[in-house]
Amino acid sequence: MKNSNKYVKQYFVPQGVTMDWTKRSAIEKPPIWCSVDLRDGNQALIIPMSLEEKLEFFKLLCKVGFKEIEIGFPAASETEYEFCRTLIENDLIPDDVTIQVLTQSREHIIAKTFEALKGAKKAIVHLYNSTSVAQRQQVFKREKQEIIDIAVFGAKLCKQYKENAEEKITFEYSPESFTGTEPEFAAEICNAVLDIWQPTAEDKAIINLPVTVSHSMPHVYANQVEYMCKNLHGRENVIISLHPHNDRGCAVADSEMGLLAGGDRIEGTLFGNGERTGNVDIITLALNMYSQGVDPELDFSDLPKITAVYEKVTRMHVGERQPYSGSLVFAAFSGSHQDAIAKGMKYRVEKDSNTWTVPYLPIDPADVGRVYEADVIRINSQSGKGGIGYILETQFNLVLPPKMREVFGYHVKSISDHAHKELSPQEVHDIFIRDFVNLNDKLSVVNATYEDLNVDEVQGKVEIWYRGERQCVEVKGNGRLDCVSNAIKKVIGKEYVLESYVEHALEEKSSSKAASYVSIAWENKTYWGTGIHSDIMASSIKALVSAVNRMLMQ
Repeated sequence: MKNSNKYVKQYFVPQGVTMDWTKRSAIEKPPIWCSVDLRDGNQALIIPMSLEEKLEFFKLLCKVGFKEIEIGFPAASETEYEFCRTLIENDLIPDDVTIQVLTQSREHIIAKTFEALKGAKKAIVHLYNSTSVAQRQQVFKREKQEIIDIAVFGAKLCKQYKENAEEKITFEYSPESFTGTEPEFAAEICNAVLDIWQPTAEDKAIINLPVTVSHSMPHVYANQVEYMCKNLHGRENVIISLHPHNDRGCAVADSEMGLLAGGDRIEGTLFGNGERTGNVDIITLALNMYSQGVDPELDFSDLPKITAVYEKVTRMHVGERQPYSGSLVFAAFSGSHQDAIAKGMKYRVEKDSNTWTVPYLPIDPADVGRVYEADVIRINSQSGKGGIGYILETQFNLVLPPKMREVFGYHVKSISDHAHKELSPQEVHDIFIRDFVNLNDKLSVVNATYEDLNVDEVQGKVEIWYRGERQCVEVKGNGRLDCVSNAIKKVIGKEYVLESYVEHALEEKSSSKAASYVSIAWENKTYWGTGIHSDIMASSIKALVSAVNRMLMQ
């Protein structure tokens, strides 16, 4: 990169701030939320939403719990105007929801804006003009006082229209491109507007401080917010609103630090859709608070459905790694991660814990409508025994012994690696059934009868099929399974060692099937097999036979 010297700092560090906000470690209550999906988000779409799509999105935003929704720029186009009128005339705005509309500081636009709002119970009129050095010098070619005059003109006109309006109107002013504006000038122009509007405790005004373009690290923006909070007229009657864009990937950090520094309100979009790299992602911001024990007062309990509606009406795609909402954000492919998650989940059950401290998962996926089995433990060549064992246990009630989990884990990883694909839980189960359960390809026990000779000895007559022939063998053992094992050893001519045997019911009822797990050792190798049958003895024999068949396959 050879041209870095052509870039200069376009932000201003405010003087006189104390940075007291840095002493706060967390956001303790949710801000006032304002969705700008239907205006800022809509104008950033390749194909803007139709009227029907806007209506569907508006209903979704209301259902999520937004009480303030910016619906557009009514004077900008007939589509925008029609949407505003449709909401009002069809009584589609809930009583506890306030719509917000944008307007430039121009007489005919302000007139059209108030016309569009006729009949609304309440609304926010959002007045703005650009104030940054770059905009003043390059776009408007005007001095500071001329920029103030533009804002004052619009503020006075809005006040006149409000005096004649039947609707309850709240005012908002934005010094657009605030982050590229000298803090002293930003305060001066905002105060000039506030002096006209004269907000009160019962009729507050909103001063919005947009990160129209992100120029600095988040702490600089927070200091700019602190400066404004300390230098605005009648601060107690002013709501400080933050509107961060994401050019530097800092929109969430800008918002969080800005709230700590005195911000009261956030304007943003679902999933961060907006011009260039987007606006602040309200879902991420809200769920960050949620993960710290703060109710954001927005309902994201069904994120998959919210995502589906969003993708449908915007034709945008939510990235797989988008915080909280992406399809892979709760997915653990790594073996160590899977093992830690599985153990964490088991710990919660054992301790009957009401708090969430599961490793690697900042929030409970179920709280946002995700499913543990489908979303959390994902199986590929990077997976480990913990995750694979967790899937078999939670979805199919197969509790593999620890050492068998390790063997099966490597087996599944090898299959995934060679196939170059992720394996679904059902595929993992199918592999287990195919390669470890009730195997009888090379050898099978056709029949067996037993006679107890004494407490510690059983005599058995075992009929075995091996290499295309049936053989009946009479043997003794310390139990039925040992009898069958001794018979198999005679038939195949291999003195393997029966190492371990574990069994459990597949369901908690008397008629359920049993699963048995057997390991045998031969020539310094261990072979595992599983048997499943309604009779516990039959399942144990099938497990032994499966282990022997796996040995014979080598």
